[in-house]
Amino acid sequence: MMNLKQPILGFGFLLCLPADLPAQAQDVPFKVLPLFDLVQSKTLGLPVPDRLETISIFRPDDDENKYNHGVVLFPFKGMLYAQWQSSSIDEDGADTQVFYSRSPNGNEWSEPTALTEIGDQCITTSGGWWSNSDTLVAYINNWPNQSDGIKSGYTTFLLSTDGMHWEPPKPVTDRTGQPVPGVIEQDLRALPGGRLLTAFHRQPGLIATPFFTDNPLGTSGWVAGALQNLPSDGSMSREIEPSWFYRQDSAIVMIFRDQHSTFKKLASISRDQGATWTTPVLVNTPDSRAKQSAGNLPNGTAFMVNNPSGNKARIPLVITLSKDGFVFDRAFLVRSGGKDLQPQRFPGKYKRAGYSYPKSVLWGDFLYIGYATNKEDVELTRIPIDVLAY
Repeated sequence: MMNLKQPILGFGFLLCLPADLPAQAQDVPFKVLPLFDLVQSKTLGLPVPDRLETISIFRPDDDENKYNHGVVLFPFKGMLYAQWQSSSIDEDGADTQVFYSRSPNGNEWSEPTALTEIGDQCITTSGGWWSNSDTLVAYINNWPNQSDGIKSGYTTFLLSTDGMHWEPPKPVTDRTGQPVPGVIEQDLRALPGGRLLTAFHRQPGLIATPFFTDNPLGTSGWVAGALQNLPSDGSMSREIEPSWFYRQDSAIVMIFRDQHSTFKKLASISRDQGATWTTPVLVNTPDSRAKQSAGNLPNGTAFMVNNPSGNKARIPLVITLSKDGFVFDRAFLVRSGGKDLQPQRFPGKYKRAGYSYPKSVLWGDFLYIGYATNKEDVELTRIPIDVLAY
């Protein structure tokens, strides 16, 4: 019989780990059971969860911006906010700017309002949200024109106490008071103890790096976690665009898009609240080489939202669940590639069919998942939490 270590207490869970478990086995971030039937490419053979609803936030007409992407949702003072980047035709077009809309119930949405202006030498894209309950923070990723061809940028933030009137932009700063040299990932959330965790893609180039701060507003005090990136060619790290959840043993698992086109996830573990991280490893579960969303339900259930197609297709959109964060053994279909998918109406550079870049948030009794359909319609799907929780 295995000897057991002392129980480990963390995040409201109690778990005993085998003392003689090999160190490398303890560093396996998580496993996903073979839940997906890749032959059924439009649905992966998955059921639709009970009481699922899909809602349109913004659907462009012929005279409106036809490229919309990077949808991030966040609640503030009884309203749900949606932020996204938008341009007239093409992805990363010179007129790309950030818009937002808000809703009192998740169903009815205001007309989009610009958060940023169209720049002469710089485009802006959505960086996500945060709030300390009194003030709403809107993060903006700024991408100046690069003469050397190396893509890189920086992050600013806007503040509002009512969600309608905004202070001028300021740089997001580190613990020395200097601007963080990179663009923020749209997945800032708090650990159960209150520490804020996300990632920045640092310069030069775009090198994905976990960052944390103990500043409740999330505008300063950011510290880089120690992560050894995998070897990669060029100015972009192999692992990019991460999200994260915590496991039953208190460890944090950060999952990444793999730019080496394995069409699987990369994942890393932190056991010290984001200060240090294991070297990322491949996790044997299908992905589409795109952004994903991960997190935990109020009872600790871990979830991941992505397109587990095993190729470039961003169809279907799926949520995968784990009771403990070690083994994901349930999955549901959020959006399919059949009649559920509306046709793409407008052409544009880099546009494609499907559900791109999901990001999720808990609000009330629902998990809300925001995404761009065909990179033109701003949409969300909400699922009752009690349907998903173990």
